[in-house]
Amino acid sequence: MEEIHISNFEKNIYTIIDSVIHSHQPVLISDKGKLLVKIVPILYPEQDSWLGCMIDKGKIRGDIISPIENVGNWKVLSE
Repeated sequence: MEEIHISNFEKNIYTIIDSVIHSHQPVLISDKGKLLVKIVPILYPEQDSWLGCMIDKGKIRGDIISPIENVGNWKVLSE
């Protein structure tokens, strides 16, 4: 991952952004040895883990505990 000083970034902002878009590689921007920001291409967002990726996507409709049919309809259970 490339690291660029903020003064160099200010001078070459369009070239650096174009490089990130075409190479699909993030760029770190630093100042006085301290990392400030990370520029990543929007088409390839970073994802730490697939766990939790479906949060808030499903919906419970109705009762999920009770059986759908009456227990009396099952011959196996009535014996």
